[in-house]
Amino acid sequence: MIHQYKMNGYDIVLDVNSGSVHVVDDIAYDTIALYNSNIIEGKKSEEEALPGIKKEIRAKYPEVTEEDFGELISDINELKNEGKLFTEDIYEKFVKDFKNRITVTKALCLNVAHDCNLACRYCFAGQGEYQGDRAIMSYEVGKQALDFLIEHSGSRRNLEVDFFGGEPLMNWDVVKRLVEYGRSQEKEHDKNFRFTITTNGILLNDEIVEFMNKEMSNVVLSIDGRREVNDHMRPTRNGNGSSYDIILPKYKKFAKLRGNKEYYVRGTFTHNNLDFAKDVLHLADEGFKEISIEPVVSLLNEPYAIREEDVPYLLEQYDELAKEYVKRRREGRGFTFFHFMIDLSGGPCVAKRLAGCGSGTEYLAVTPWGDLYPCHQFVGEDGFVLGNVWDGITNTSLQEGFKHQNVYEKPKCRDCFARYYCSGGCAANSYKFHGTIDDAYDIGCDLQRKRIECAIMIKAAEDEDAEREEMN
Repeated sequence: MIHQYKMNGYDIVLDVNSGSVHVVDDIAYDTIALYNSNIIEGKKSEEEALPGIKKEIRAKYPEVTEEDFGELISDINELKNEGKLFTEDIYEKFVKDFKNRITVTKALCLNVAHDCNLACRYCFAGQGEYQGDRAIMSYEVGKQALDFLIEHSGSRRNLEVDFFGGEPLMNWDVVKRLVEYGRSQEKEHDKNFRFTITTNGILLNDEIVEFMNKEMSNVVLSIDGRREVNDHMRPTRNGNGSSYDIILPKYKKFAKLRGNKEYYVRGTFTHNNLDFAKDVLHLADEGFKEISIEPVVSLLNEPYAIREEDVPYLLEQYDELAKEYVKRRREGRGFTFFHFMIDLSGGPCVAKRLAGCGSGTEYLAVTPWGDLYPCHQFVGEDGFVLGNVWDGITNTSLQEGFKHQNVYEKPKCRDCFARYYCSGGCAANSYKFHGTIDDAYDIGCDLQRKRIECAIMIKAAEDEDAEREEMN
């Protein structure tokens, strides 16, 4: 299976099963397309198909000689023989073993606060309360969660814990104590904790920033971009004042003090700001180097929900953003956009290609009272409690359902060129729109495919720039 597209002056051919990317000229691009439709998909022999392909190519490109065409076909066959073009599916044979694999828990999302000091209109957590009562995680529950993670992580050494909410800084003392407890257990159990935190920034102060910069491997700072966009969707609880004006100076100071350690500003775009590329560039212009702006995932009864008719415009936004991304990097004022970061050389392991984030198996969410859910987006959903941090996983049938999730179980994924990059998409989004974790969120799929195309184009531009530098 191949995927072909043109973007920003590049003719790109992706061999889906091997992950090989080829940047070619127009003649090779069209020849590969005809070879694919006639010989690979049409099941014709080269002897039957090549005369017709040659006639069509030479009619469109009169400058192509017999010798040129022969060399081009030779190059295509060489790539085929090297396993870089028209390759067979190399992953489906792993599915049976994949379903029967032994899994361990390696990451927890600790919902340390089911409460928030903002009233974000699109919050999937119901303004921090997760369809229930406000609650704060006690140190004892958090400590037990870390003990659960250590006990159920097997021989895995590196463990991840994300402090989440609501707003986790509303329970800052417990966050600090849990980090200290985790560090105290590392040597005894031969573990290494990688702590992260997601915050809206309202409560950031010098003491918190100093602790984060010492202990947090990554910090996610929530902001939606331009002031008017951010403040419309992320109002304060009392509706007075601008959350943008409160957090922007704090984020700038944080980023400066953070140095080379990981962080990123993360926003959400909605139907209200379909021109989200302007929000990405606004944040870049404010000096942030690590940026993520992601589409809201909401049912159509909400006025801010993204609709099917919005998709073509959003695809154009990604195209324009990718072009500007390349331009700014060439000018020495580049930044990193989360959705354009794809490892095209090595890529994820087989398990990640087949099933993605590992929700419900390797990754779990913990409520303030210690219940375990497949991920933070399932918290509060009826029927999705897996167990608790004291008794462990008790709903084993539910966990098995998540364990068996893979791109070959989803009809929408089988013929999608992006399947090994998105790994079937988000189970929570599938459930939200289709009532099952076995489907896929269609609008999300459209946007993901475009982001992957943009990422591949950006890598092609980077490689081209590197070659020019070597030549000079």
